[in-house]
Amino acid sequence: MNDPDIIHDYVEPPAGQYLIAPLQGYGVEDDSNLTPRGDADLVWHTDSRENLARRVIFVRHGRTHYNAIHRIQGMVDIPLDAKGMWQVTETGKELRRLYVDTDEAREQGIKQFVLASDLTRAAQTAHAFADPLGLDVHFDTRVRERYFGEWEAKSQKELLENYPQDFRGWLEGKGSELKHGAESKQHTGARGAQAVNDWAHKLDSSTDLYVFSHGSLIAQTIQYLLGKGTDGVYEALGSMRNAYWAILEPVVRSDGSYRWRLMEFNHAPRIAEQGNWNGAMTPSGLS
Repeated sequence: MNDPDIIHDYVEPPAGQYLIAPLQGYGVEDDSNLTPRGDADLVWHTDSRENLARRVIFVRHGRTHYNAIHRIQGMVDIPLDAKGMWQVTETGKELRRLYVDTDEAREQGIKQFVLASDLTRAAQTAHAFADPLGLDVHFDTRVRERYFGEWEAKSQKELLENYPQDFRGWLEGKGSELKHGAESKQHTGARGAQAVNDWAHKLDSSTDLYVFSHGSLIAQTIQYLLGKGTDGVYEALGSMRNAYWAILEPVVRSDGSYRWRLMEFNHAPRIAEQGNWNGAMTPSGLS
């Protein structure tokens, strides 16, 4: 499949066509256990259970037209563009080559469980990996992208012109976007972590959990699972690029308690090293 670096064939939809209302609690029925945690918390999980996935592989969706023109998506439900479809096809092949079609995976009987945000761009990315394997894709609204309130569907240029101080404050991690109805980083990470832990405990040590989601959701969820605060997340981890992935593995103690350890972040398929994968980097909130 050739690299289609095309955006001129995209027709902008009528205003609001792709906007969806955020779910109550952003997909979390009970917010009472989503208390933001500080750096000293959530190091070891003491609520040990018999089953736990072998590892969690987070995959960010491929490029959309909004990514290409630097427009905030959040919970806007927009599909991948032609470049994004090419990206996820290549990433799906690479994920299968590295983690599925290997002697180790076959000898150990490693299985794959695919979870995705229900937003179209993440679902398309998940299917690019799962369909060739004959796997079902399971959806969970808790791994939707962070909600950005009245900033959703607006471009960087519009934000800089209309909210110059708040826009710069958001990029600097000061939380200025909260004044415009954005979901907090803490809540984003908490709901993502809740989903990951719930699904990881439904699996066993012979199953890899794949989570196809979004840039900000993935970054905040990883921070939460590692017991880190959410401030400075992008400075600490950097921004996930389109169709790149990260891996967490559990470290289990003899008493059954465990913690998550970050093994890889922003892992790229080999073809991405040839350049022209995604154009210029953009803040994950735009993704």
